[in-house]
Amino acid sequence: MYRLSVCEGTVLPQFTWEQRVRAISEAGFLVDLWGWDDDVASAIGADPSVQISAMPGWAEGSMVHPDGVASFLEGAKRCLAAAEKLNCRNLALGTGEINREGRVVHQISDHPATMWITAYKTLLEMAELAERHDVIYSVETLNTKVDHAGYPLSHVEDTVRLVEAVDSPRIRILFDIYHAQVEEGNVIQGLRDYFELIGYIHVADVPGRHEPGTGEINYPKVASTLRELGYQGAIGMEAFPLADDLEAMARFRRAFA
Repeated sequence: MYRLSVCEGTVLPQFTWEQRVRAISEAGFLVDLWGWDDDVASAIGADPSVQISAMPGWAEGSMVHPDGVASFLEGAKRCLAAAEKLNCRNLALGTGEINREGRVVHQISDHPATMWITAYKTLLEMAELAERHDVIYSVETLNTKVDHAGYPLSHVEDTVRLVEAVDSPRIRILFDIYHAQVEEGNVIQGLRDYFELIGYIHVADVPGRHEPGTGEINYPKVASTLRELGYQGAIGMEAFPLADDLEAMARFRRAFA
């Protein structure tokens, strides 16, 4: 059975990082990280009451431009050190840096063939890192219509074909239902078609990127589909609450009950 997680980067902004992590855990959820505080990471990792479900697996550079690969891999190694402190074994991968406004700011090769070949070779190296450190990387698809113009992996099938080519059980896809719905729709069929490659799931509703139950996506149907498919991983609410943060978490739980 799947377990529910809440992203600390989208809730309780009035709290410190540690306070957010502990509040999410006390509410009965796993914790999905957008970042971390190095000064308290060891304490969080040593606390058995806090379980980190996912965190970023890269910090800088680009996996879609040859000039950015070295810094991408170096940043990934630094993230692995933090993941070890936090006891996190599922790391998310984007193609490179996105700023706080959601703008793509990393290098992307002008030629599509170079872009795809570079991403493929980089993920082969990431697969080797994953084997050595006993982690799984999940590559995320992001929409370009509302949030992240220019992001090179905007359709789930693009990410799927890249991950299939790498052919490693350590490299999966991060199926973000919000982004998939905005960019292309048909999320239930996508879950069915690509289920065997899914390493992690993110959710938010459309429009507004608020919690499940506030928009057009039939999340009870999504939940029943995942139960039918036998999904055993985490589902992370990466949503900005419509009003009250705690009510948003409760609504998320009800949608997947």
